[in-house]
Amino acid sequence: MMSYEQQRLLALKQLNLLDTPPSESFDRITRMASQLFNLPIAAVSLTDHDRQWFKSRVGVDHCEIPRLKACCGEVADLSDMLVVNDLLESDVYRESVLAESGIRFYAGAPLLTRDGFTLGAMCVLGNEPRQISDQERAALRDLASMVMAQIEMQHAFGRIDPLTGLPNRSQFAEDLEDLARDEPGGDRFALFTDLIDLAQITAVQRTLGPTFVDTLARSAALHLQLSLPGGARIYSVSPCQFVHLLPSSDEHAALAFASRVREGLAGLAPDETAAMLIRPAVGVAPFRLGEANAESVLRIAHGACQDARQDETGVGLYSSELDACHRRRFTLLRDFRAALASPSQLRLDYQPRVAMATGACVGVEALIRWEHPALGAISPAEFIPLVEQTQLARPLTAWVIRAALEQAATWRRSGIGLCISINITAANLEEEDFAVRLLGALDEHGLPVTAIELELTESALISNGPLARRQLGLLAAAGVRAAIDDFGTGYSSLSYLQEIAAQVVKIDRSFIMRLSEQARSQTLVRSMVTMAHDLGYSVVAEGVETQAVYDLLRSLGCDEAQGYLMSPPLRAHLFEDWLATGW
Repeated sequence: MMSYEQQRLLALKQLNLLDTPPSESFDRITRMASQLFNLPIAAVSLTDHDRQWFKSRVGVDHCEIPRLKACCGEVADLSDMLVVNDLLESDVYRESVLAESGIRFYAGAPLLTRDGFTLGAMCVLGNEPRQISDQERAALRDLASMVMAQIEMQHAFGRIDPLTGLPNRSQFAEDLEDLARDEPGGDRFALFTDLIDLAQITAVQRTLGPTFVDTLARSAALHLQLSLPGGARIYSVSPCQFVHLLPSSDEHAALAFASRVREGLAGLAPDETAAMLIRPAVGVAPFRLGEANAESVLRIAHGACQDARQDETGVGLYSSELDACHRRRFTLLRDFRAALASPSQLRLDYQPRVAMATGACVGVEALIRWEHPALGAISPAEFIPLVEQTQLARPLTAWVIRAALEQAATWRRSGIGLCISINITAANLEEEDFAVRLLGALDEHGLPVTAIELELTESALISNGPLARRQLGLLAAAGVRAAIDDFGTGYSSLSYLQEIAAQVVKIDRSFIMRLSEQARSQTLVRSMVTMAHDLGYSVVAEGVETQAVYDLLRSLGCDEAQGYLMSPPLRAHLFEDWLATGW
């Protein structure tokens, strides 16, 4: 991420002000400053990385001075007004270029962009020490604001989208600030229009040519301008994305207008091919002036637009519930990386697996738990599906394996030689060195290969290619067992059972929970157990919660059971207590 100084210099460079010819519009302001303060010198000073360059100056012959020990440089660093009553009395500036040239007094107000970057200073200087009143301070700040207004006017400061000619998001932010000052608390609607689904942009450009999107954006902008209702404003905030700012009205009127916008834009498609690719969506977000900044308004309006894509009408009203859900998902993903490095947020709980013939515990499944420092306990059902879709999936599995192996080693030293089942993801099977690293970790902890079992879902096993099969093959050859988790929920074709290097199937809890009540469930589970045994698999039933289900599974020949009847997932020390007393 760029530092503030790098971003400040970039903003200054983008304005193309440095080393440009004098401008009367700026000179008028410096002359006014000199006269207002009755001082011989005034300047518009821009702070470059190593110099102070004067865009406009009165009473100064040279165009620049070094930034080192320059008063304007301190203004840029502090982003605040600086007044030095007597440079010769200052430890910092008594040996500066200004002091050596005879300057004794300095006052400068920062030239602040709307993004909070200080470009330089509007400054006045004198050859004699002096004081400055509060009224003069205010006047100097006003002069600095006039300079910035002139800069923005001359350079549009990114206010106009060059493709469509519409005001852009910077202008949207400025207009929102102005409206908030004029009508604080006033009701408004922001309509966010997405002309083409982002996922379709590449297809559109490939099918219709790279210039088609530009032409479409210009046509849409013209159409939206011509159909703009009284009191409304339109902005281009991204390629093929527009925002309407509507005056106060009820939701029904705003949604009706959004529908008309969508229908009108859909009609811009020149032919049937384009019509299939151009799918406008409009999100409607109500807000109050002064209670939400431009970034927040654009965010909720864009979120409403994304939700609208899921609706057949293509028009949607902002939902605080959906927004909260999306923001929570983002928060969880953002915070999970820190959780992986935290010694206290993540832990493994262990749920026993018992042999149905004897009732003895023969293993445990390691189940990750997350205690978020602000949100509390986060269910694995909530965060694991999110993490598995990101690059954090591999670090997650690495953490689980490391924690499980450490626990296995600890238990074995105390005489508990149970197998620990570890869940891994499809992404892990695509790691070319996964098998080698896992076997190395076992060896590092002094554990036999029988100390662990890997659990993968059917979809993870089937969807992977030769690399995944090779990894499983290497592990199987080394003696590491694999289990097919959630068996029965993934694929209708069972031919994969002949090819996968797995030794265990775990029948999903959805088949088990009402087993004693539903004859069809009994038939299905009986068939699963028989088929798995005939193919050489050991069978584990998940979700066993009643003795009746346990007894029925045992009569069907199921090998192991796992569920709340025996025990819920337990912390390691509580599992040890459970193991000592039995169930």
